[in-house]
Amino acid sequence: RFSNGFTSNAEELDFATFKNIEENNPRKKIRRIVVAESDRLSYVGQNFGEDLMKCNNLCYYVGVLNKETMQMEIHSAQLFNMQPVIPVDSLIEAFGTNKQKRALSSRRLNQVGSDALHHAVAEAASTVIDNKGLELQQEVAETESQGALSLHLPPCNADADKKEDVYPFEELSPVEFAALEPNGQKMAALSQEELQKLKDQRSEPREKTARCAFYLSLLIKLAHQKIVTRKWTEEGCPRVIQSKILRTFTVETYNNGVQNIVSTSMRAKIAAHSLALLLHLGDMTVNLSLLHRDLEINEAMLEIAKSMGLTISKPARGKGDEAQLQDEHRYASLVLPLIKYDKFVERRKRKKMH
Repeated sequence: RFSNGFTSNAEELDFATFKNIEENNPRKKIRRIVVAESDRLSYVGQNFGEDLMKCNNLCYYVGVLNKETMQMEIHSAQLFNMQPVIPVDSLIEAFGTNKQKRALSSRRLNQVGSDALHHAVAEAASTVIDNKGLELQQEVAETESQGALSLHLPPCNADADKKEDVYPFEELSPVEFAALEPNGQKMAALSQEELQKLKDQRSEPREKTARCAFYLSLLIKLAHQKIVTRKWTEEGCPRVIQSKILRTFTVETYNNGVQNIVSTSMRAKIAAHSLALLLHLGDMTVNLSLLHRDLEINEAMLEIAKSMGLTISKPARGKGDEAQLQDEHRYASLVLPLIKYDKFVERRKRKKMH
């Protein structure tokens, strides 16, 4: 499909297709670039990145008639959005002002030196990649996975009338919650008779807490990982839970096969979702200091709690060594309406403290 109209005669266009050379990379081996050239313009389309068309989620087939056998052959197909490629320099030469033309001439004179610099940088980068190998690839994957913290926060309904509906309990679907029944039973050390008694009495809070506690223990264990191996979970962990956690809290990278890594931003996401889960288990109040200690992450739990609009507090100062230790703990509570923190003020305060 051509973005600027229809072709009156497709036979006047020269088409070429290019594919990614990394055949062993499952993500890149399907990448294609289609080029169409004419006497006037060139067109380029690709099936990845920003040019990926949503309609390619459907199946398309093309019928090709063999004029010799008069039989139709069916081939699978993809849609490409062909964009015209217009050389900017040509536009400046034809329609640019004198100032733009002088700038173009100056840039072309400096192009030789720039090309030499780029060549030197490329050689240096190649040397570094050869030396650092996988370590550099993981650093790049972590950098690419960075984003605004708000993108990794759990779903929030700031206009909710009830506290429990602000960060609704949607961490586990009904199927996933049901799959955790044996694990929750083991964590709560309940016998089959005791579990049945709880069900008969409709004592759901304890059973729900036990299942969520097991799920939370998996998130804490995942936060300690860098590269996730197959044996990272406990024995008996449901497959549906393993798949959900890897899909939600890890980033896929490639090194002689697909690997799941826990990037810096994913650790922040684990912390935010753990915090939301603990709010439901702890009467809408969480000890941030203990959660930060258990997760062993570099990200400040205080900043994550503020991003979620929670109220930060410290207990009243008491007496004795135990009270002094308790005074150092910080708590996050969900209070309506949520607090909107001034980022500029917070940065200024931190700078002043240092």
